[in-house]
Amino acid sequence: MTLQITKPESRLQRWPPQQGQWTYADYARLPDNGFRYEVIRGELYMSPAPSTRHQAVVTTLVLELYHFVRQHKLGKVFTSPIDVVISELATPVQPDLIFISLERLDIVKKQVVEGAPDLVVEVLSPGTVQYDRQTKFYAYAEAGVTEYWLVDPDTCAIDIYVLRGQAYALLGTFGPDDQTQSEVLSDFTVAVSDICSLA
Repeated sequence: MTLQITKPESRLQRWPPQQGQWTYADYARLPDNGFRYEVIRGELYMSPAPSTRHQAVVTTLVLELYHFVRQHKLGKVFTSPIDVVISELATPVQPDLIFISLERLDIVKKQVVEGAPDLVVEVLSPGTVQYDRQTKFYAYAEAGVTEYWLVDPDTCAIDIYVLRGQAYALLGTFGPDDQTQSEVLSDFTVAVSDICSLA
C-alpha cells in the first residue's frame, strides 16, 4: 500500500493568484510579453503596449519636464516602464511619468521606487480611461501623490489635480489655448497645444 501525504491547502503554491491576492513577488513572475501589468490592492491589471500616439505625448512631456527639473536641480524625472511600489496599496503601478523631489530621492531604490512620487502623469488611452480616472485616481490620492495630471489627447485637455487632505481637488482643466499650471513645480508650464499637435 502506498502512503499518500497531502499538504495542507494553505501551503500549496497556487499560480496564478486569485484577484485580490497578487503581491510584488507574483508580479515579478509575469512574462515580459509586451503587456503592461500593474497591481493595485492585490488586483492584477493588464493593458497592451501603448500606441505611438500615446508615446509621442509622453515623450514630449518627459523632455519638457526633464529639462526644467535638471536646469533648476529639483529632483528626478522617470518614465514608464518603472515599478512604483507603495506599501500594500500598489505593488506595483507603472505611471507614464513621475517626478520625485530632491528632498525625497531616498525612495528611489536600485530596482523600484518605494513610495509615492510628488507628481504623476498619466496619458489616457481608449482602454485605460476608467482605470486612470477612477482606480488609479483614488489609489494615488490614498498613497499621498501630491499632484496628478491626466492628459487626454482626444479632447486636447489636461486635468491637473492636487491633494487636499486625503482627496484630490481639481486645480484646473487646461485646453489647447492654455498653458498648464502646477503647485508641485510652481514655475513649470507647458503649452497644451504643443502636446496635442503630436496626437
